[in-house]
Amino acid sequence: MRKAILAAFAGRITLPDLRLAPTTSDALSPDRLRIEILSGLTVALALVPEAVAFAFVANVNPLVGLYAAFIIGLVTAVLGGRPGMISGATGAIAVVIVSLVATHGVEYLFAAVVLMGLIQVVVGVMRWGKFIRLVPHPVMLGFVNGLAIVIFLAQMSQFKVPGTTVAGGHGASGGEWLSGGPLMLMLGLVALTMAVIHFIPRVTKLIPAPLAGILITAVIVIAFGLDVPRVGDMAGIEGSLPPFHIPMVPMTWETFQIILPYAIIMAAVGLIESLLTLNLVGEMTGQKGGASQECVAQGTANIITGFFGGMGGCAMIGQSMINVKSGGRTRIAGIVAALFLLIFILFAAPLIEQIPLAALVGVMFMVVIGTFAWNSFKILTRVPLTDAVVIILVTVVTVMTDLATAVVAGVIVSALAYAWNNARRIYATTNETPEGAKVYKINGPLFFGSTDGFIELFKPETDPGLVIIDFEGSRVVDQSALQAIEAVAAKYEAEGKTIQLRHLSRDCHRLLKKAGHLMVDSTDDPDYELAVDYHVRTGILGGH
Repeated sequence: MRKAILAAFAGRITLPDLRLAPTTSDALSPDRLRIEILSGLTVALALVPEAVAFAFVANVNPLVGLYAAFIIGLVTAVLGGRPGMISGATGAIAVVIVSLVATHGVEYLFAAVVLMGLIQVVVGVMRWGKFIRLVPHPVMLGFVNGLAIVIFLAQMSQFKVPGTTVAGGHGASGGEWLSGGPLMLMLGLVALTMAVIHFIPRVTKLIPAPLAGILITAVIVIAFGLDVPRVGDMAGIEGSLPPFHIPMVPMTWETFQIILPYAIIMAAVGLIESLLTLNLVGEMTGQKGGASQECVAQGTANIITGFFGGMGGCAMIGQSMINVKSGGRTRIAGIVAALFLLIFILFAAPLIEQIPLAALVGVMFMVVIGTFAWNSFKILTRVPLTDAVVIILVTVVTVMTDLATAVVAGVIVSALAYAWNNARRIYATTNETPEGAKVYKINGPLFFGSTDGFIELFKPETDPGLVIIDFEGSRVVDQSALQAIEAVAAKYEAEGKTIQLRHLSRDCHRLLKKAGHLMVDSTDDPDYELAVDYHVRTGILGGH
């Protein structure tokens, strides 16, 4: 059963050719460069509608989202901790800044993005990114499932007739759902794109499947003049180079108080999503480490973005999956994606605006299929109930609220479940020495959750005059454990009996001495090579 569970966890995500990481010898070969460049182009095409859509969510000009996608994508591709991962403007950040933009304006947004970046750099320099290791596996499963659902739901807006313009006359806020012939045509083109992505690898691998799907669908739509929603219907993406711009906000304490809460939330959300994506991409490509480096890269990217009129962002799991599935394994793909995005803005806007949204929706639907852990349904019946609850909880909370809340909730539930399980593991075996002393051999960790069970192990009223508590099979963890030992010692002293503490490790000894209540002999035995008694001195506890 255990092997089946581990196998189910290990196989939770299946994408083709995910472990084809280039070796040092072929990293710069012509074939590798071709794959990286085409993969970057594919990612850039998928980035355009995403960046525009997230700008609409934040109620800012679409170019604010596009500039963020370009700058963040470029900087993190160069400096990031995981080659192959794609970053840009994201919905997770967009939903946080809605109220800031609505209340104080876009200039306060730029200032908040700069502060967000500074916080992320500090996290990276302090090497706090390593704490992402505390995220349990069930939380990761819930993370990928939740984001797959979020990506799927985000595509639903493309099945609406463009409505009223927003963000200063740019783009559309949505409208009525497509129906009848237009809906059937849209669904047919989406299905065509998905079919091309699925079958083209069997014909040729010279071009990434997602790029082939986009190009074939776009050629059909343009050649036959089909009336379907296109990128240009969302917004015009033509613009200039992002200009350097110092946020026009008062340099006052009041301004700092306004932007600080948003900056902290954006930094936390951005780092959590980035580090979880980093782990996910790392598992797929066989890479390790880089968490703190990624924090610094994300922070640097957001600082620069704030000074060039961008909305801030983080790692993007959808685009990262497109890149990995298309064969991107090095920094080249991310750099190329950012540069292509800039080329689209400066020179190729009229052409890119003709790409049908159905093609991009089809690509994202394939990302959803490849990202969602379909064998989660089988896993739920095999893992402990707590893990199953965590998987479902994180998935639901991700969809209903945001990623940061979901991950924190999942970690808390997992930690509480772990504490509860360990609290039930403490027990004691007893025996008597030839001298008539009773020995309690404690097994299991002694911490805040197990103190009640620990105290209940002892019978001061009926025990002999000398009691030895042997901690060789236990570990004293925290202040609650010390208080529990004190409580037991006090009960024996009240009965006029003596206890000895035996086999405490060096760190436990330090805890006892620091507490100042239980006094122990200074001859500690951290290696357990011999038994050393720890005497509770009469008159120390509670005035006895």
